[in-house]
Amino acid sequence: MSKTQVAVVGLGFIGPAHIEALRRLPDVEVAGIADFSAEIAQARAQSLGTAAYDSFDDLLRDDSIECVHICTPNFLHYEQAKKALLAGKNVVCEKPLATTTAQAEELVELADKLGLVNAVHFNLRYYPLIRQMKTMREKGELGDIYSVQGSYLQDWLFLPTDYNWRLEPSQSGDSRAVADIGSHLFDLIEYITGLHITEVMADFNTVHKTRMKPKKAIATYSGKLLQASDYEEVPITTEDFASILYRFDNGNTGVATVSQVSAGRKNRCSLEISGANQTFNWCSETPNEVWMGRREVANQVLLRDPALAHEEARALMTFPGGHNEGFPDTSKQLFKEVYAAIRNGKPANPTYPTFADGLRELRLCDKIVESSRERRWVQV
Repeated sequence: MSKTQVAVVGLGFIGPAHIEALRRLPDVEVAGIADFSAEIAQARAQSLGTAAYDSFDDLLRDDSIECVHICTPNFLHYEQAKKALLAGKNVVCEKPLATTTAQAEELVELADKLGLVNAVHFNLRYYPLIRQMKTMREKGELGDIYSVQGSYLQDWLFLPTDYNWRLEPSQSGDSRAVADIGSHLFDLIEYITGLHITEVMADFNTVHKTRMKPKKAIATYSGKLLQASDYEEVPITTEDFASILYRFDNGNTGVATVSQVSAGRKNRCSLEISGANQTFNWCSETPNEVWMGRREVANQVLLRDPALAHEEARALMTFPGGHNEGFPDTSKQLFKEVYAAIRNGKPANPTYPTFADGLRELRLCDKIVESSRERRWVQV
């Protein structure tokens, strides 16, 4: 069987991660890459072991390419996704899908009109125990949901000398921490619980009102050994930290904390979901176990093991129990479902996160930003 030909645009932190995951699928081939310039793409092509296009438009003119992965900065997502769809390509886009809800709405409508497979890289859904918790909830094992406590904590912007394009609203949008990592958290909350957030109350804090911007480009998460003369001081308007209260459509409530300035927390997403029958507690830094709390019997810890999981979660497990699976495996499992849809036909109810899910998170983020600015509860 011929392999599905794929191209990736954007070669910062996440683009190569997409390539690595795609290469773990036996029926997919990464045919080429593109970036801001032909020179950048050519420089990366050798290290990534693939061909390079001179431009994104050249990539789209290649009729052999069936799917495009968009891994560029946020402000480019809408334009590139629209061009790719109009060129007849299926699209996998990094989040956020766009920088405005109007742009995202247009992309959802266009992808639906053209009948093309579309996905947003909400890969955290694909930790097997996330789907295990979702399935247990669907089977009634969790019970009616009383409350949800969630947090997503990082420290990669902890210092005032830490800098990245995500700090600039012209490239990332009006929200930073909530849009960047909070979107993953809220996607997980609604995905696992099956509930919809109907109202939010948010409080943002910009810890570093100014930052020292390097005068040369620095890659995401990269270490920096620069001198004082290598920086210029710039004002910061997006949030380093956010506290968010929210209400669900079942009448109950939750709370979330999002931070990119929590020392020692490298990439920690955690959830505690309390139901009428038990409580689930899961953390992305220990993703192969979920704590299950009970009132009248002993608590349990379920380890990721195909022999112990529901069938729906077992589909996301490649290795036996005790053989840990982590962050790189989540993208592989997401892409596996996306490319099955490309080969077999777009399903009526996709299991993978679509552009519609990306639109949902943009709408939610907009209301969280509005709440913080207006200092009040805002309906979603």
